[in-house]
Amino acid sequence: MTHHLLAALGPLLTAEASAEAQASGSEPDDLQQAVWLRLLERLAAGGPPPEPHGWLRRAVRAEARRSRRTTRRERPYEAEPADDARRGPEQLVLAAARHDALRDAVRALPGRCPRLLAALLSPKDPTYREIAGELGISQGSLGPERSRCLGCLRRLLAPEVAAR
Repeated sequence: MTHHLLAALGPLLTAEASAEAQASGSEPDDLQQAVWLRLLERLAAGGPPPEPHGWLRRAVRAEARRSRRTTRRERPYEAEPADDARRGPEQLVLAAARHDALRDAVRALPGRCPRLLAALLSPKDPTYREIAGELGISQGSLGPERSRCLGCLRRLLAPEVAAR
């Protein structure tokens, strides 16, 4: 039953996501991924929606609205608080050592984590869309992948933080 439902909804989801993506400022694949996830959560929680086609259309529009809100709210920082120019030489040396330790830990991460975190830490401040394009993954996958990479980074840096 579930397999038939997913197969039946695939073309509709593709069409709806393509229609909503440009206005929401997101990629059609990202909208599709988010809606598939919502549907799978719904199926796990209690079965298929009573009217799957209508539910799917509403879900795509809701995800598009969420994407628009997120895009409007995301703003790059003017300057990093740690880059305050009023620090003395000791603070500058310590900050440089922390940056070096962070860069070394990022390079030691598995998979595409080093490239992802390097892009996120880039002074050019690329958007999620630009990072996703550079890494060849969907924009919707960046958040979960970023979380996994940051978890690995925390584990790598834990001994160094504890030593201080």
